[in-house]
Amino acid sequence: MSDLLHTPLHGFHVENGAKMVPFAGYDMPVQYPAGVMKEHIQTRISAGLFDVSHMGQVIVRGSDFASAATALEALIPVDIIDLGENRQRYGFFTNETGGITDDLMLANRGDHVFVVVNAACKGADIAHMTANMPAGVTVTEITDRALLALQGPRAEEALATLNPTVRGMNFMDVATVDLNGAECWVSRSGYTGEDGYEISVPNDAAVALATALLAHEAVELIGLGARDSLRLEGGLCLYGHDVDETVTPSQAALTWAIQKVRRTGGDRAGGFPGADTVLDEIANGAPRKRVGLIPEGRAPMREGVELFGDETSTTPIGKITSGGFGPTVGGPIAMGYLPKGYDGPVFGELRGKRLPLTRTKMPFTPANFKR
Repeated sequence: MSDLLHTPLHGFHVENGAKMVPFAGYDMPVQYPAGVMKEHIQTRISAGLFDVSHMGQVIVRGSDFASAATALEALIPVDIIDLGENRQRYGFFTNETGGITDDLMLANRGDHVFVVVNAACKGADIAHMTANMPAGVTVTEITDRALLALQGPRAEEALATLNPTVRGMNFMDVATVDLNGAECWVSRSGYTGEDGYEISVPNDAAVALATALLAHEAVELIGLGARDSLRLEGGLCLYGHDVDETVTPSQAALTWAIQKVRRTGGDRAGGFPGADTVLDEIANGAPRKRVGLIPEGRAPMREGVELFGDETSTTPIGKITSGGFGPTVGGPIAMGYLPKGYDGPVFGELRGKRLPLTRTKMPFTPANFKR
């Protein structure tokens, strides 16, 4: 384990009784003494504090915002140029076959684009951006800042004790805010389906900020275990599981993130890797689609479970990419892929038995964002 990287809050997690596990090259807290179930419920009914400092923070800067945004639009099939100042948007990189090589968040910070990418992909993402930027546009990884996520219906109440201006932020707003004496880059966003904030804070101020937030009676530390069950209930993709370089935006049910201006007939249609495939699938449908699934009974069906159209066939029609017990739902939930147009029965292979699943709309738990 000696080769695992540490976030600036590593010692803080250990001191607070975290169970540490390898994740994306880092030694990360999977849970605290309360356990995953209680941490999940804590976030849904109150507020949870997550360390997500393993993720990549990147600044893309040109002569102005438009030059950086234009350069990124050649790699990302979303509308970046028209993104309002101090607003954030979800996006993804695509490859030449239309597959998703990573999903990300990007923000208009006035004179640059601030990008947050997944931990396991950040080296490849930064190399990809750097290799494809035109002259005058630079890509800089930010290594002197930690990243915290404060999530839950009482997140606003807790963060406002450190600076009341955060109350005025709406979903996907971004601002520079003084918190506990540190200059923080705050977005009203997260990946739990709950209201909340992501906070980029200088490394040397991270523990003090976490301590100040935990001083509020609504806030508890939450590990990666509950983060995973929360995002699954929210119907949110986990990169490397529900989406990867073989999965297109249409297949992943993520075409909502591709604005009209980048689609066929739009003023800036295409121009990104795999555009022909991506735009064709938007117009004509994809060969498979990510769907929500409810297994019958109480036993969860987890990633890798093969899906069949009946109880006896030997040829699978799809597979589960994320699955587990949904504490808020009160039962097992899953996401997986089924063929285009398939509306027949679905069975999962679990411990040698074929058990039925019911397709359902996502999210499994309604989103609680502040619009």
